[in-house]
Amino acid sequence: MSLNRVASIEGLERERSDDSTTTSYRRMSFNPVDHWAPDMSKKTPNVEPVRTFDEIPKGKRLLQCAIAVLYCLLSAGVVFGYAAIKPVLIDEGVYSELCSKDEIEDGTTPCYGQEIRLNLMFTIAAVSTNVCALPVGTILDRYGPRACGIIGSILLAIGSALFAFGRDLPFDSHTSGYLFLALGGPFVFISSFQLSNCFPAHSGLVLALLTGAFDSSSALFLIFRLIFEGTGGRVTTRELFLIYLIVPIFIFVAQLTIMPSQSYKTVGEIVKLAEDEVNAPTPDDSSVTNNAEAERRRSEHRMRRDSVISEINSLLETSTNSKRAKREDKKNKRSGVWGALHGYSAFEQIKTPWFWLITMFTVIQMTRINYFVATVRPQYRYLLHSDEEAKTVNQIFDVLLPLGGVLSIPFIGSILDRTSTPFALASLVVTATLIGILGVIPKMWAAIANICLFVIYRPFYYTAVSDYSAKVFGFQTFGKVYGLIICLAGLFNFIQSPLDALTHKAFHNNPLPVNLILMGVAIVVGVALVIYVYSKSRNIQRQFLEVEAEGARERLMPDVTMNGERGYGT
Repeated sequence: MSLNRVASIEGLERERSDDSTTTSYRRMSFNPVDHWAPDMSKKTPNVEPVRTFDEIPKGKRLLQCAIAVLYCLLSAGVVFGYAAIKPVLIDEGVYSELCSKDEIEDGTTPCYGQEIRLNLMFTIAAVSTNVCALPVGTILDRYGPRACGIIGSILLAIGSALFAFGRDLPFDSHTSGYLFLALGGPFVFISSFQLSNCFPAHSGLVLALLTGAFDSSSALFLIFRLIFEGTGGRVTTRELFLIYLIVPIFIFVAQLTIMPSQSYKTVGEIVKLAEDEVNAPTPDDSSVTNNAEAERRRSEHRMRRDSVISEINSLLETSTNSKRAKREDKKNKRSGVWGALHGYSAFEQIKTPWFWLITMFTVIQMTRINYFVATVRPQYRYLLHSDEEAKTVNQIFDVLLPLGGVLSIPFIGSILDRTSTPFALASLVVTATLIGILGVIPKMWAAIANICLFVIYRPFYYTAVSDYSAKVFGFQTFGKVYGLIICLAGLFNFIQSPLDALTHKAFHNNPLPVNLILMGVAIVVGVALVIYVYSKSRNIQRQFLEVEAEGARERLMPDVTMNGERGYGT
């Protein structure tokens, strides 16, 4: 999983003029899909005007959020429950035809070829999930969330059908089916983010529910495995995935009936529309010969303008928004990196160490995470020298993985909101190192501690990277820059298959060499990232202090003598 998760917060974003070095500020939204919102100043074909959230009944908006959370829980990230569904596929003999005669006679389960192909199936799905985020954003921008939701439901239905009838089809339908399930998740999940704008005062809560549903969706395959084991294998994956077809059908119907066809606008977009309305010229009445008709048009224009101004004022001038603005301003300053590259073009940002260090860090950590998810059971089978204990570790992992994303939300929020970005990155490096150390200790207590730490670290890592990208690069280029980071990291995950082969062939199923190599590279890259960000954050903090000092000197100062009288000066 690596879909971006950013709190919906607004503040001022730095902008640089194209022809000077001067700096200005504009309203900034940290909404995860704000950079995909349509430009309302231009008319886009086939896109109807977007209505503000207060034009939709509150009950309908609540229902839309509830439905989105439900179908994200059932579909958004199900492929990341791979560790739970893998034993079921092995028991059903998926890819068992790849086993050699000697392996079959020895009772090796899974055999080398079967293990590699199953892990490749997951690798392809994980890579596709990351890369798919880019086209999803484009489609969401042009055609709206309903189109994305419908496409997602169709992809999920195809994936379910391919898995259900995998043994009857003349091609590798399991890998294809898993791929379609992976592609359907981002279409459903990312298109739901805009619902955070239907309750601006509670947008963070809506996002937390959606991202929690994404993390918990991996539990679906755990339920599949429990049903399979509870019935002694009588309920097979065919029956389970045929039943699962209810989910894409439900999503399809919901998109056509309840869910919005166009994204809800952010507060920033509403303000932009209000400015356009207020600054719009009075209608040209030169073609109207009837004075009464001309006056009626002018009156309607004034009433509409006054109504828009009134609604925007009531939205923006609440104590909640005022407190939130102050809170976010304080948090931005505390981060130490906010605004580092705001206003630069995406190409200029990509050329900097800010981009390449976080990209290398993301590449290596995502590889470690997905490699562990795919190989947790064989790793502990070797380390603990017991298939039963490895099975127990796998079962604990299956339960804690979806819970970790939900239970860690308060912890993640506290770290990212109340500490600096260098501290958050240092915490990631230290935690990843601890996970690497625990992962090579051949003891059951170390295995359980490793899993507990891993399920908390995983969502913390993904959220911290998107938080870093938003604060450093800004949302003018967030879609391009963050999308490129995730895309490169996803493509690099294809290295998992060579790592699997290296572990099985060169190291005779010993996972320690590969894990130690990955941990060593992660430490080097992570330390370099932390040192660079920390040094740059000190420079940024000095700039903030200089700006504040200049602002203080410009305020009117009391007790200044002017022409022999007490007064005020600047």
